[in-house]
Amino acid sequence: MRFDPDQLKTALSHCRDQIRSGQELSQANEPSFTVHLFETVDSTNRVLWNLLDQGATEGTVAIALQQQSGRGQWGRQWQSSPGGLYLSLALTPHLPVENSAQLTLCSAWGIASALRNYGIPVGLKWLNDLVVQKRKLGGILTETRMQQGQITQAIVGVGINWQNPVPPTGINLQEILKQPDPAISSLEMLAAIALQGMMAGYQLWQQHGIEAILPRYQALLTSIGHLVTIDQPGAEQIAQVTGVSATGDLQVCLNQENPATSTEISLKPGTISLGYGNLGNSASV
Repeated sequence: MRFDPDQLKTALSHCRDQIRSGQELSQANEPSFTVHLFETVDSTNRVLWNLLDQGATEGTVAIALQQQSGRGQWGRQWQSSPGGLYLSLALTPHLPVENSAQLTLCSAWGIASALRNYGIPVGLKWLNDLVVQKRKLGGILTETRMQQGQITQAIVGVGINWQNPVPPTGINLQEILKQPDPAISSLEMLAAIALQGMMAGYQLWQQHGIEAILPRYQALLTSIGHLVTIDQPGAEQIAQVTGVSATGDLQVCLNQENPATSTEISLKPGTISLGYGNLGNSASV
């Protein structure tokens, strides 16, 4: 397998307008990408940090055909065998560190929305997973650097299953695109869709704030209305997922059957696992 940079350039131009249309984006801020291609790396995030240390700027991209040490959230290993899309995008957001999850929210929504424009029924699993048919299509890992409480550099790493082998809880696009003339025809086109989607989400967030992202993100959230088990001192309680906060916390409602005593609480990323299969039905803190 190889990756054709000319084909990527053509695809970036082809899908730009389709992905960005209707997103209330200023036309003065057309995205610009500087792409570095690699056969095999330990991780595209790590390669991109090295490029930033050498003077690379926002919009720099690292794409690899294979990762030897791919990572997901919370240090989990991400299987990165040939046939998948593995890329990282550099950003310079300048936002308070407590709002760092907003970068994941706008990136996840941007990619999911872009894929939906091409007929892929992608949903979002809090906080950072792309799902189709209750199975994982891809994931996002955001890493940041900060100065004086402000995030000054960020890298958003993305892995999307294209035609690589996946576990039972996963799915790849080849399994979804079972038609003679698929809407997404190459790995280069998938990369272009992901990049344009990420940048559309990022620029929408920059121009209109998290208030523009949250309703869109929550509209694709697969766990809204699902029940989760909350372990609390002395007892377990059943809660219903109601949404996501501006800081990326999962919002759930306790005692939802009795409005007079119901209470909404927020769960930090990493404190709850929603699982796969029956999304959200058996999660616990």
